[in-house]
Amino acid sequence: MPIKVPDLLPAKSKLQEENIFVMDESRAFTQDIRPLKILILNLMPLKQQTETHLLRLLGNSPLQIDVGLLHTNTHTSKNTSPEHLKQFYKSIDDVKANKYDGLIITGAPIEKLQYEDVTYWEELSQIMEWSKTNVTSTLHICWGAMAGLYYHFGIDKYIMDEKLSGIYTHTLNDPREKILSGFDEEYLVPHSRNADIRKSDIEKIPQLKILSESEKAGVYMVASTDGKQIFVTGHPEYDAFTIQKEYDRDSAAGLNPILPENYYPNDDPTQTPKLKWRTHSNMLISNWLNYYVYQETPYQL
Repeated sequence: MPIKVPDLLPAKSKLQEENIFVMDESRAFTQDIRPLKILILNLMPLKQQTETHLLRLLGNSPLQIDVGLLHTNTHTSKNTSPEHLKQFYKSIDDVKANKYDGLIITGAPIEKLQYEDVTYWEELSQIMEWSKTNVTSTLHICWGAMAGLYYHFGIDKYIMDEKLSGIYTHTLNDPREKILSGFDEEYLVPHSRNADIRKSDIEKIPQLKILSESEKAGVYMVASTDGKQIFVTGHPEYDAFTIQKEYDRDSAAGLNPILPENYYPNDDPTQTPKLKWRTHSNMLISNWLNYYVYQETPYQL
């Protein structure tokens, strides 16, 4: 089934080129079906790129999805035009009276900041508190996962000596968990972050369960026992060239970044990286939508 997006959203044409089934608002209006209402809180600086990444995965689901985009009012985006935000995004004040089947909170390249030093931390805290009563299940990604674990469970992050960047092998702690349904025993996930969370801190919280981890990248997937909060520390939504763009950006800025691990063929940055994690990414989103949203949400929100 398709995802329903605004008629003029730039990501729509990109996804249609990839043969992703996207339905615009005018066509969806004629269908007598109750789509899942999914809200995306987009904290990434390149918002249009992240829109495409996430809509690509949501569009692979057999469920019809009505997507809304959310941004923070207390931060001025330097990389996305005000016109784009005004046309396609809402703030928490616009939606706080609504109920949603699911919420996705993206990452943000601000891992080195203390949470309380983030300009929009108070607003993000308001959104996460609101999600407890107005959202069936929330999926947190990368920094969004760290922020969620800190806000909901008091688990702090730790700055790493060296940035974690590349593609890493992960294993399953309990394949019987619904969100892991259909996963291979080993699978690949992109990571790009400067901070980490400690397994020992998570294990102290009885309401949390570690579902998947990596020998090199550490804890990857954590879920609350009631399924209302899912945390993934990597970037399953990334496309084949996202890490390359980050590496080139940091190199141009004179930051002398490390070469992303297991990313370029033969560790040669002149060669084209291969997309090796799409199956896992699609399965993760489909399982979250099916088992933690669709199967749990009321028909009348």
